[in-house]
Amino acid sequence: MPATPAWPPKSLPRLFVRAPLGEGGSVELDAGQANYLGNVMRLGVGAELLVFDGESGEWLAEIAHVGKKRMTLAVRRKTREPEIIPDIWLAFAPVKRAQTDWLVEKATELGAARLIPVVTQRTIAERVKLERLDAIAIEAAEQCGRTRLPEIAEPVALKHLLAHRDRERTLYFADEQGGERAAKALVPGAALILVGPEGGFTDEERKAVRGAPNAVPISLGPRILRAETAALAALSAYMAIAGDWGLIDS
Repeated sequence: MPATPAWPPKSLPRLFVRAPLGEGGSVELDAGQANYLGNVMRLGVGAELLVFDGESGEWLAEIAHVGKKRMTLAVRRKTREPEIIPDIWLAFAPVKRAQTDWLVEKATELGAARLIPVVTQRTIAERVKLERLDAIAIEAAEQCGRTRLPEIAEPVALKHLLAHRDRERTLYFADEQGGERAAKALVPGAALILVGPEGGFTDEERKAVRGAPNAVPISLGPRILRAETAALAALSAYMAIAGDWGLIDS
């Protein structure tokens, strides 16, 4: 006898909505979302999809009304509870736009709880468009099945980050000049990974980071990594060793 297929099927579209969700409630989509579902996905009244609001988990919804530039969803029932993610923050020096976009997308997929753009002496990006990064994180969360979005912080100067950070949160400093092996240094708990810009930190910055309370310099191996690669390598190492990939109970 064939097994009963899981319901709702994973092939249903997933959509992030900013309105709070609850069983029996309704959600009015914005024009962009209505256009995507109606004109791109070709969905009409009665079609089902999965929605999440970043707080309450994932819900099964049904298209209840379609207007010219509007669409209303009826929320049916909860399909997943809010995910539990490790308390891991990633602080990175923004690089060129395409690489920064890719970094945010992949960090969202990997499960980062907070992303912090950091301005260093060698940071080359003149501006960071938070709305753009937020949109990229939302799209990544929709595709990878996350029910919570990473918080994307305002850009902050390295000196300010070091001066005002929570000292109880371990600062893992990915230092291209070497440090303790990541496999040995990373442990479960509230953590902040700091990765530098193209060209690395200056000697002055490196000295300041190494001298910060509860800072642990780590090595990401013998090869020189691009800034965005180093950020994701460090985050992946944390998830595998101390995060939610199952090697250690966190």
